[in-house]
Formats: sequence, structure tokens, C-alpha cells
Amino acid sequence: MNTLTLSSIRQILSGFSLKGLAIPALVLLITAMLVLPFPPWLLDVLFTFNIASSLLIIMIAIGTRKPLEFSSFPSVLLFATMMRLGLNVASTRVVLVNGHEGEEAAGKVVAAFGHIVIGGNYVVGFIIFGILMIINFIVVTKGAGRVSEVNARFTLDAMPGKQMSIDADLNAGVIDQDTAKKRREELSQESDFFGSMDGASKFVSGDAVAGLMILIINLVGGLAIGIGQHDLSLAEAGRIYTLLTIGDGLVAQIPSLFLSLATAIIVTRVTTAESMTEQATTQLSNPSALFISASILAILGLVPGMPHFVFLLLASGCAGIGFMVLRRSSMPETSPAGIARAAAESGIEEPKELDWDDVDQVDLIGLEIGYGLIPLVNPEAGGQLMARVKGVRKKLSVELGFLIQPVRIRDALNIDPDTYHIVLKGVVRGKGEIRVGREMAINPGQVYGSLEGVACKEPAFGLDAVWIDPSQRDHARTLGYTVVDASTAVATHLNKVLRDNASDLLSHDEVQQLLDKLAAKSPKLVEDLVPGKLSLGVVTRTLQNVLGESVSIRDMRTIVEALSEACGRTQDPDQLTSIIRPKLGRMIVQGLVDAQNGLSVITLDPGLEQLLHNVLQQSGPNQNMVLEPGLAERLFSALRDGARTVEEQGHPAVLVVSPAIRPWLSKAVRFRVTDLTILSYSEIPEDQMVKVIHTVHAETKK
Repeated sequence: MNTLTLSSIRQILSGFSLKGLAIPALVLLITAMLVLPFPPWLLDVLFTFNIASSLLIIMIAIGTRKPLEFSSFPSVLLFATMMRLGLNVASTRVVLVNGHEGEEAAGKVVAAFGHIVIGGNYVVGFIIFGILMIINFIVVTKGAGRVSEVNARFTLDAMPGKQMSIDADLNAGVIDQDTAKKRREELSQESDFFGSMDGASKFVSGDAVAGLMILIINLVGGLAIGIGQHDLSLAEAGRIYTLLTIGDGLVAQIPSLFLSLATAIIVTRVTTAESMTEQATTQLSNPSALFISASILAILGLVPGMPHFVFLLLASGCAGIGFMVLRRSSMPETSPAGIARAAAESGIEEPKELDWDDVDQVDLIGLEIGYGLIPLVNPEAGGQLMARVKGVRKKLSVELGFLIQPVRIRDALNIDPDTYHIVLKGVVRGKGEIRVGREMAINPGQVYGSLEGVACKEPAFGLDAVWIDPSQRDHARTLGYTVVDASTAVATHLNKVLRDNASDLLSHDEVQQLLDKLAAKSPKLVEDLVPGKLSLGVVTRTLQNVLGESVSIRDMRTIVEALSEACGRTQDPDQLTSIIRPKLGRMIVQGLVDAQNGLSVITLDPGLEQLLHNVLQQSGPNQNMVLEPGLAERLFSALRDGARTVEEQGHPAVLVVSPAIRPWLSKAVRFRVTDLTILSYSEIPEDQMVKVIHTVHAETKK
């Protein structure tokens, strides 16, 4: 039992560190100063420590390049203020109790500061102390408080705009997700910091008032106690208690002034890559200003009655400094930093060694625009393209079942001003021409008049269209045209390109995230599949096949269950795809049925279908079926005619074939017959009503 107890205590103590005990120890010290009497020698140590800590704080404030580098300043200011007030209480107790013993009753530090300020004249001592109070409270503290209040107000007002700017950069691909997260955290810290500084400045102003009140209490209370309790004369009591009071107040006011100055430095800092000293040195080293100042001082020094030596000496000093700055700026620097700075100022780039940072990875999704289309991405000019692109990403992510990566929008000087390119993995997959300030009137197939404008082709589907003035919008709609603005035209084209190439947008990372999301609800299902039964690569390839056939992968649970059942029979992604599709049959069919929930389909002539079966069996298990060129051409032509006939009747073109030939036929017609969906019999739910409205014939030549 003792062993367990000792080990437990040892384990608890190991969790503590000296750093973690610093603040609690400081709180205990402040509490002790407020309650317990301290000997004079200990007050000397604490007063010296208080001055040293205030000097350290103001030096750190001077050296910071931006306020957030000293984000703990409000808390540090609170503890420093409380420590100084605690010292005031402790020294007041010693002054009132032991003041009759002499000038060093409250310690040597208090006596020394009292002698320095008073200088043998109590009236002068009070005046000097009053001046220090005015400088601290009226000038520094009040000004810092006002700046803190304004900073906090403007920082909070600017937060929504800064957040929108971060979102815009993220959507445009200028920054990645981690950088956006870091910038949001910095923005939150900045608002918290300036809000805290607004309150922390009140600590300093309250401390200045408390110092004045403690001064009056020490003086009045000391005279009363010295005369009434210790039988001192008025002159002797006044001499002793005035010296102790002024010394005690001065020891407290100097650190208070330092902290007030540190507060003012922090809140008045302009965020740059330089410290305050570097900023001041750079910006004050102005030869013109120095020469003008030297001239004015020299003129004043020549005026009769003026102290000629002092003014002329300062004039010479200003002129000398001006010549030194001018000479230094004109001389080339031989240090590496100077050479780099001179090269940057002259526009000459210093050659550097190549590294891996110079090798950029291609963007997964990019949108390159000519300089004439830049207004489309500028929200201040009314550009809506970025919002449209974000809407496309959101819509496709919901429909396809995985997160579409951000689209990086950038201007390209190597393309025409009014042209855009849609780029996937560094390859242009779509392009179009847009006219900013006009709207596109698209002919959907049947219109009742013509429009004045520039004829063009709708970039997404190749439909006839006309660029018109916005004033013609209502007239065009009455004629049956579909009217969209320039941003919508680009977004529609982007939507089609991304949808047609959805399989290229899915990688191992997205699949792993989908599995992790499913594992949060069904951990055993995912754990049994990957990597135990199937590798992540096989699962990724299978899902890419599903997306390549325009099928959503939203129902990941059903897909993973199907893969778990089928992985014992095959590891081939193509065969796994054929096994998954029937499980998703109801999802596939739901977008193809009509208003009466009926499915109108096209079928192959039985003889033609049997012929395809025979050829497939002869081709072997790899399904690399090769048709006679004439038969292939007649087959694809008949499929195009059949699809056109069905679409003219108002039905989607759906071809139903046997499961054996569906994978090959789907790949063969994907780019030859557009808008034709190929299903197998097994993919149609048993309760689905089916109506055959067309049969495809392809006569074979003897």
C-alpha cells in the first residue's frame, strides 16, 4: 500500500513543472504583501525586482515587430499592476507603523528615492511628484487608453471583411486550407488581444489614481500617527513622513510610468517586419529634414541674445548627421544584406540556387482567365464568378459524394483577354470566350424570334447563343431564350467539365477521408475491408470507375458492404465495379424515370446482342472485344439515331443490355454517343416499371 501511495505521489509530482508554479507563486506573494507585514530589507528586494520587471517589459515592447508577438501583455500588465499595488500596501504598513524610527524605516530604496526627489525642499518634492503623476495619468495613460479603445473598435469592425478575404483567397487557390486556418486563428487572436488591451489600459489609469490616494493617506496618516502616538514635533514628523511618502510614491510611480509607456508602445505599433527602433532609425534618417533643421538652428543661433554656442553646436550636429546619412545611402554596401538590398532596389534579381521550392505541383483544378475577365472575380466591381465557383463546388460535392478540391483562379497573360481555360491536373479540358458587361441568350432548341447581338456558341453544351446587352434580357426571355450572365456561363461550363471528369478528381486522400467518415459510424465495416481484404488503391480505382460511369458514391455504406461481399471472389476493380452497380441500382434509376415513375428504355435486337455475346466470349476474360469496323460503325450509328429518337419524344436515352456486355459497351460508346446511359438488366429494381420504346438494329453484311 505504501509503495502504491509513493508511486502515485511521484506520478502526480512528475506532472508539475517550475514554469507552471511561477504564476501561483506570484499570486501568493501579492496576497502576502496585502496581508502580512514585511521587513524593510525584503521591501528593498521587492522594490528593486519591481523596477527590473517593468524595465524588462518596456524593452520587450520596444523590440516587438507586431502586437501579437507580445500577446500575453494584458495578463502581464495585470499581474505587474497588482504586484506594485501590493508593494504600496506593504510599504504603507511599514511607513505608518515604523516611520517614527527614522528615514530608513521602510528600507534604503525608499529613503534613497526620497532624498533624490526632495533634495532638501519638501515643496519641490511634492511638485516633482505631482508632475510625474500628471505625465503618467493625463498624458501617457489617457492617450494609450483612447488608442486601445479605437483599435479594439476598428479591429472588431474589420473582422467580417478580413474573414471574407481569407475565404476568397482559399476559394481562388491563393492559399491552402492550413494557411487559411492559421490566418483565421491569427485574426481571432488579434481581435482578442485588442479587446483585452482596451480593458488592460483601465488597469494603468486606475493604478495612477490609486498611487495618488496612497500618497495622501501616507502623508496625512503618518503626520497623525507621528504627532499623536509617538510625540514627534510637527517639523520632525513632517520631515520623516514626507521623505518616506515621496520616496515610497516615487518607487511605485517610476515602474508605473514604464508600464504605461509600454502599453502606449504596444497599442500604437504599426505592424511591419521591423521593430520600433528599426522603424524610427530608418524613417528619421532623412537628410532633407536634417539639413532644414540645421539651417533653422543656425539662424536662431545668430539672433542677438540667443545662446549662440548651444544653437550652433546643435546645428553642426544635425548637418553632420545629415551628411553621414547621405553618404551612407550613396555608398554601395559590401555586406551580403547590402548587396541583396541594392539588387532589389535596382530591379536586378540576385541569382540563387534552385531547390525543390522552385518546382511547383500542378493544380488539381484551375481556372485561367484573360486580363479582360478580371472584373468577374473582383467583388468590388460586382464580379460574381468566385461565388458561382464556390456554388459549383458545393453542388457537385453533395451530388457526387466527395469534397471537390478548391478551384485556383488566376490570370494568364498568354491567352486572349476575353478567353478562359478550365485546367485539370495541368491540362486544358475546356475553354470559352466571354464578353464582360453582356449577357448570353441561349437558344434551347425552339425560339420565336431573333436577337441583335454577337452570335456565339454556349461553351458548356455547344448550343447556339447570342451575346446581348443586359437591357434586352426581358425581351430575350419572352422569345424563349435562356439568358445567363457571364459568370454563370463560366460556372456552368466548369460544372460540366468537373462532372464529366469526376473520376480524375478522386484520389487516395479523398477515399481515405470517406472511409474515415464512414468508420465513425460503422468502424467494424471499414476495419474489415481496408487494408485487410482490399488495398486502398483497389478501392480508389473501383470508386473512380463508378464515378466514370456518372454514378454518385454518396451511399458509401452500401458500396463498402458490396466490396466486402465481393472481395473474396475478385480483386479486379472493373469486376468489382460491375458488382457494385446493381447494389446502387435504385439510385442510378431514380434520375431516369418519368413523372409516372416509369422507365422508358432502348434495347438491342436479340440477334445483335447474341452476336456481341459471342464476340465477347471469343475475346477472352480481359473483355478487349474487337468488332469488325463496319459492324462497329453501324452499331454506333444506330445507337445515336435511337438516342436522338427517344430524346425527341421527351425521354432520357437509356439502353438496357445483359450484364455481360454492359461494361464493354459502356466504355465503347462513352465518347461516341453522348447522353446515352447504359444499364444492365440486373441494375433495374424488380418493382420498377419498364417500357421498351425503341429497339436498335444493326444489319450485318454477308
